[in-house]
Amino acid sequence: MTALTLARPGDLDRLLPMVASRHDEAGRTGDEAATRAALLPLLEGCPHGAVYLVGPPRAPIGYVALSFGWSLAAGGLTARIDEMHIRRAVRGRGIGTEVLGSLPRALAAAGLCAIEVETGREDARARTLFGRQRFHPLEDRITLRLTLHR
Repeated sequence: MTALTLARPGDLDRLLPMVASRHDEAGRTGDEAATRAALLPLLEGCPHGAVYLVGPPRAPIGYVALSFGWSLAAGGLTARIDEMHIRRAVRGRGIGTEVLGSLPRALAAAGLCAIEVETGREDARARTLFGRQRFHPLEDRITLRLTLHR
């Protein structure tokens, strides 16, 4: 079973290259200072989210970043998988499946009622991975976003 370890401030330098790799693969240009500023509060224990390292804490092979919210419809505390990344060299070995199997057990013990994830409409691989773990599309919903600039 692949280990999940809650990331702490000392893990920032291990996380940054993986986040940069994830963003490169998604075609997003990265700003390390902005990424650092977004990650650090989560690593310091901010109640709005958490980051878990996948694999050995000293040499992680991936990460999963979560944001927390509250939903009356879901019955309380929810988590949203904001990003999940497994290093390219070890993909296809069932690690993502293991992570998605472990995560609900860990989060349910903390009182979470639901976990949500958003995928691209054309990302069949991600939809298959999440579908195997009983994630289902909310066919009656579309995500809308208003981006607020600082």
